[in-house]
Amino acid sequence: MKVLNWKQGIAKRILSVVLMVITLTVVLSTSTTVSYAVTEESIKQKESQISDAKKERDSLKSNLTDLESVKKQLESTKSDLNTYIAQLDSSLTDIQDKIDTLTEEIANKEAEIEATELELQEAIEVQTNQYEAMKKRIKFMYEQGNTLYLELLVESGSFGDMLNKAEYIELLSSYDRQKLDEYITQTQLVELTKEALEEEKVTLDEAKEAVEIEQSNMQALMDEKSSQLSSVNADIKDKEAAIKEYEAQIAAEDAAIKALEAEVAKDKAELNKIKYDGGMFAWPCPGYTRISDDYGMRLHPTLGIQKMHNGIDLAAPAGTAILAAYTGTVVAASYEASMGNYVMINHGDGLYTVYMHCSKLYVSQGQSVTKGQTIAAVGTTGRSTGNHLHFGVRLNGSYVSPWNYLSK
Repeated sequence: MKVLNWKQGIAKRILSVVLMVITLTVVLSTSTTVSYAVTEESIKQKESQISDAKKERDSLKSNLTDLESVKKQLESTKSDLNTYIAQLDSSLTDIQDKIDTLTEEIANKEAEIEATELELQEAIEVQTNQYEAMKKRIKFMYEQGNTLYLELLVESGSFGDMLNKAEYIELLSSYDRQKLDEYITQTQLVELTKEALEEEKVTLDEAKEAVEIEQSNMQALMDEKSSQLSSVNADIKDKEAAIKEYEAQIAAEDAAIKALEAEVAKDKAELNKIKYDGGMFAWPCPGYTRISDDYGMRLHPTLGIQKMHNGIDLAAPAGTAILAAYTGTVVAASYEASMGNYVMINHGDGLYTVYMHCSKLYVSQGQSVTKGQTIAAVGTTGRSTGNHLHFGVRLNGSYVSPWNYLSK
């Protein structure tokens, strides 16, 4: 009989050990299934992300161009055509800056949305794993009822052993509470991530709408400019006077260019620093080869007489990249009433290239540039009524055909 009781005691202790091992296995499986515990910081980050998206939308609305206000300001300068054009061009440049900024924000927002979608996917996966682990734990505890805890306490060999096992039971309960809290917090993170994703998508849509509004504003100002220039030409009833006005415009351009060439000629060190090696030019507007106005004598569109066109006009959308045709030094990157925003590059040995009517300039005077480097963006500043690049080539003080250096 004593032998039987001894064997039963051994069996109960083995059972207790087995139950403890099973419990520990469940605990360990739960802890390894969940890759990380959500912190309060991650919750705050998502709340901040939602708040930032709303602020971005408010900023988009407040930064849109007030077209009516711009037009009213322009009205006061119409009596002086050059001042009017310069102010209108300044507004066009501001709008183009906003469009460029919005375009960059859209690209960034699309990247953020992609990252948030990935975060949401990972958060849901963790949440699902936590839920499955909790189900296993609950099922195990339900099947065992209180017998596991009772077995652990009853089979204690001593008072110290009982305290150790009581502490183990408390740890199990604490662990269950912790895992439940983690699941609740993870669920909160999932919901906040979903909300952040929706807010970012709304912000993206509004940024795209803002681009369309600004493009419409730009077109309205371009139409206003074209109308005003046409009106000025229509008001000059005497063709001879119209011809003189046009020639004065071209003379102003030439004077500005010749003055720059004269400055370079004074600097002997600069003259000797750059040498043209005879290479062919890069196409200044990649992807846009339509020539809206070629080099040479042509019938002037408004004057109706034969006049010299000193460059080639490349039709391209606003913002299209303009490349340096060849390696050289920037002689000028400035604004002039007729040329608008323009860049002039010295390639050495008396050879220069000129890029007119730009919407934006990306280089500055004195900067060295390489063949194919982006130097500006297509626009319609100066005496221009549509987006295009006027590309001119000068050799030893005179304009020459760009086709001597370009291959279409």
